[in-house]
Amino acid sequence: MTALRQRKGSRGKEPPLGAEFQSQQSNCCTNHHPEKILHGDWSWGAIIWTSVGWSVSVGLGLLCCIYMATLHENDLWFSNIKEVEREISFRTECGLYYSYFKQMLQAPSIQEGLSDLIHDNLTESKRTINLLQRMNIYQEVFLSILYRLLPIQSYLEPVYFYIYTVFSLQAVYVIALYLTAWLLSGSWLAGTLTGVWYILNRVDTTRVEFTISLRENWSLPFLALQVTAITCYLRPQLTTLQQKVMVWLMYVTTFCFCLTWQFNQFILLVQALVIYTLDCVDFLTTTQVTTLYLVQVSGLLSVWLLQFCNSMILGSLVLSFIVAALFIRHFQSGLKTGSLLVRLGKLLLHSAAVLLLTFTINYLAKKALQLRSDEHIFKFIKSKFALGPTRDFDASLYLCEEAFGVLPLDTLERLAGTLLLYPYILTLLLLSGLLAGAALQNMSRPKGGSAEEKKGVVEGRLVAFRPDVAYNLLHTLFYGLLAFSTMRMKYIWTGHMCAVAAYGVCGTELWTLLLNTLRCNSKVLLRLVRYAVPLAMIGCLYYKFWPKLMEELSELREFYDPDTVELMTWISTKTPKQAVFAGSMQLLAGIKLCTGRVLTNHPHYEDKDLRERTRQDLVYGFLLGHLQCMI
Repeated sequence: MTALRQRKGSRGKEPPLGAEFQSQQSNCCTNHHPEKILHGDWSWGAIIWTSVGWSVSVGLGLLCCIYMATLHENDLWFSNIKEVEREISFRTECGLYYSYFKQMLQAPSIQEGLSDLIHDNLTESKRTINLLQRMNIYQEVFLSILYRLLPIQSYLEPVYFYIYTVFSLQAVYVIALYLTAWLLSGSWLAGTLTGVWYILNRVDTTRVEFTISLRENWSLPFLALQVTAITCYLRPQLTTLQQKVMVWLMYVTTFCFCLTWQFNQFILLVQALVIYTLDCVDFLTTTQVTTLYLVQVSGLLSVWLLQFCNSMILGSLVLSFIVAALFIRHFQSGLKTGSLLVRLGKLLLHSAAVLLLTFTINYLAKKALQLRSDEHIFKFIKSKFALGPTRDFDASLYLCEEAFGVLPLDTLERLAGTLLLYPYILTLLLLSGLLAGAALQNMSRPKGGSAEEKKGVVEGRLVAFRPDVAYNLLHTLFYGLLAFSTMRMKYIWTGHMCAVAAYGVCGTELWTLLLNTLRCNSKVLLRLVRYAVPLAMIGCLYYKFWPKLMEELSELREFYDPDTVELMTWISTKTPKQAVFAGSMQLLAGIKLCTGRVLTNHPHYEDKDLRERTRQDLVYGFLLGHLQCMI
């Protein structure tokens, strides 16, 4: 069993509350934003302030990247262990994914390497499968081609090129969260606080240092970039050109996210529900809603083409939902008319119709495509919430894993210890109350009136509660519920949680309400508090956690698993290359990477025939073990 052992040695007048919100949020929309220069403000102060903000974002990203890489090196002594030990350190499915990067590099040419992946007969014995269709391994293909083309082979080993790329994506992740907080709050101090919180809460925000090849480590940085692009797209005062640029950025990041993770459809489904909710309560225009939906559809269909028409994408629930939502929305032109009670009734009927049509389309699509690749996920969901049989084999494989259980309470204790949880909850409560009030106001607004009245109402709504804030609020609420239900999904939530909490600390809403309550509100005091409090928090976090970080970085361990090393060496030297191996999914992934032998099974579980083979292997293994005990 793999172990880590200690390495020897060491190394004025109070305005009305609503008016104050409008004034401060209006300032927030224009002051100190990363796109400020794009609005024509080329003053030296704006250039210097924006440049400092961008420099801090890059610095924090690089700091996070170096921090993760150092932890990985210190835990394994990666630079000093043998190649077979490095490969064994890629745990479970991570080893399977990295094996295809290795396979592409060992191929005589790029064309032959791609052909071997398209017609693979090593991953599953007696079956030839298209790995580019079945698995999300285009990132391994891209990196292997890039490594071949770049003149770096003489001084950078392939394994380092691979892991450094993944660690660099963590820098991209931090920069994306930083920009989201900056866009929301109008202060790059919010971005700084976001980056600091992300690093200090490493245990709950990422696991990249010990699961490098995991698909989420590739995809979540692109999801964070997509959220940043959506946040910027939903901001008022963007020009037509800037809106088009944001739409393209949303498409590219959505495409990259979908291409790198097989669970993309379920994550996008939650995002589609966020968009649908905002549409129902009039926070988004028709153009914005349609654009966001089409960006999701375009990203998924682009990946569908690259994955050789993967039927799992066409049969995804998110595509069925978007088609249903757009179709019914088109034919219900009078949905947003009438009094509040009338609109609520229409909304309930509309939502019921959308859900009914969604499941109908999805059912017919899966029947037509004969799709059963993702049914184990729905079995897991039914069993988890007691909506179906709890003794299903596929569901039991997930339910017995701690990662697929509910979020443990010690997670909240750790988040509270870094001063993250408390401002997050306060921000969530305040914004939720404001959102509910604004939603009721929107739904109570009469449809009639003059053009000037309509324009005034729309402008008032956009200032009182901006669409970008509304989107990020529902984003963190929906993904927070997902994280609480399934612990593995917390990594989608906790990173964005840092940005929302930093927005609460550095934005205007929380402080305006507090200062109004204390009857001492003024623009000068508000600005003083918005800058002093985050600086004080950063100072407090530095004083509390800097010694702990230095102590953590000084702990030196070493990879130690002689039994597995001996097994892999024996398989490589004593067995024919055509030998077929059976065993646990975790062990077989390592055998595929270290020896290149043929497998009967592997951890990538999105295939009906493979799941049936797994069940049979486990049953036969149990019966054989029972028979040996009887003998």
